[in-house]
Amino acid sequence: QVQLVESGGGLVQPGGSLRLSCAASGSIRSINAMGWYRQAPGKERELVAAITSAGSAKYADSVKGRLTISRDNAKNTVYLQMNSLKPEDTAVYYCNADLLLPTFSYYIKYWGQGTQVTVSS
Repeated sequence: QVQLVESGGGLVQPGGSLRLSCAASGSIRSINAMGWYRQAPGKERELVAAITSAGSAKYADSVKGRLTISRDNAKNTVYLQMNSLKPEDTAVYYCNADLLLPTFSYYIKYWGQGTQVTVSS
């Protein structure tokens, strides 16, 4: 069974740091882009950061300079290092990845189950 499993969320004070991880498992031929989205209560899900298989990254303007996306292709894992966190970063964070499975000739987007990040004093 192919799945994305996230970890690392929690409660942190303003100005603090967290590191999220998302590992893809199962029968996977290849992984293209990977990324992190977030959804706050009452708001649309938004892109936080994305990274290509070659390591090229892009960020939402609201997180530039504070959040860093990276990936370990050998481990099929994407990370989100979050520093200088603000209360407005509070949301459920979801990872996604474009996966090429053995029985397909095109990439399919998979989503993780989400992990809660709460920034509060």
